Amino acid sequence: MKPFALLILSLAAALMTGCSGSAERHLSDFTSTVYAPTYASGFDIRGTERDASTLISVHNPWQGDARSEQHLILLRGKAKAPADGSVQAVRAPVQRVVCMSSSHVALFDALGLADRIVGVSGLDYISNPRIQQRSRSGELRDVGYDTNLNFELLTALHPDVILLYGISGENTTITDKLRELGIPYLYVGDYVEESPLGKAEWLVAAAEMCDLRAAGADTLRRIAARYNDLRARLDPADARPKVMLNTPYRDTWFMPSTQSYMVRLIEDAGGSYIYTKNHTNASAAVDLEEAYLLANSADFWINVGACNSIEELTAQNPKFAEVPAVVDRCVWNNNRRQTPSGGSDFWESGVVRPDVVLRDLKTILAGDSDSTYYYKRLE
Repeated sequence: MKPFALLILSLAAALMTGCSGSAERHLSDFTSTVYAPTYASGFDIRGTERDASTLISVHNPWQGDARSEQHLILLRGKAKAPADGSVQAVRAPVQRVVCMSSSHVALFDALGLADRIVGVSGLDYISNPRIQQRSRSGELRDVGYDTNLNFELLTALHPDVILLYGISGENTTITDKLRELGIPYLYVGDYVEESPLGKAEWLVAAAEMCDLRAAGADTLRRIAARYNDLRARLDPADARPKVMLNTPYRDTWFMPSTQSYMVRLIEDAGGSYIYTKNHTNASAAVDLEEAYLLANSADFWINVGACNSIEELTAQNPKFAEVPAVVDRCVWNNNRRQTPSGGSDFWESGVVRPDVVLRDLKTILAGDSDSTYYYKRLE
């Protein structure tokens, strides 16, 4: 009987080990597409035949490296994270989120889920009133930024996941520490998207984390319908006013690519971007003399840095006072909605409301008297 008992125990142990192993989810398990973005190029969502778990894969999470990928497994049912920690994993739905970018805040707010945010980076630069209210009540904390990230506070918040953003690559100082602390993370690449609707589509990724994919997709459909309706109202026969962008940084004027987010908005609003030489995926440095000539040829000048008045703009360079758009008071800035510290809601909620941004730009370029939401005319 003793050998037989040992055999039974061995078989049971093997069965238990097999079941435990099969409950782990790895990248290779996710072979079916459950959400293929219509406008965004930086993420997709895949599923597995084994259970309801899904995988968010982020492609090109930062500028200049289209080969990098980040992954987050959303565990459901009895699924388990890989024992070797090879892939970030979190149990869905997430209830406690830390957002390292104000645009991440907007993704959750667009879904009515701002209350799931327990930590942010740079609270003084966030416009969302609900976030500010929850901060005052102690329900939400500022965790710091970059190398000044407060890991002790971050741990005390017990986040399910932290959403990061990268400028030129992964910050391994931060991610190594997060791995040590057992805090799942994902780099979100919404800011890399050049399509206005592509930026907004990242709200579906946020919705997936919260088991609300269908609601996220429906929110996006309504945003896209409004955006496309505004764009469709353009008359191809109408003249397109020329638009100048930005102000100089030190001795250089950076002009966006013709494929960039802002240029696409300008074109969809009925304008014509004045600098057509740059077809790359990054802004081009233009010398001040060439940029000044471009500004003199423009009908409108928008996105003029931190300027709140014509006086502030011309203080940068007295020659700006002679630019026709300045003389005609056709200078507009996207800082109508900003925090006392200078945080711009244009780069926060505007990311998920391209329809509102487009309406503003159409109003400006058509010379209408309608009020604008993100933009103000400089006086």
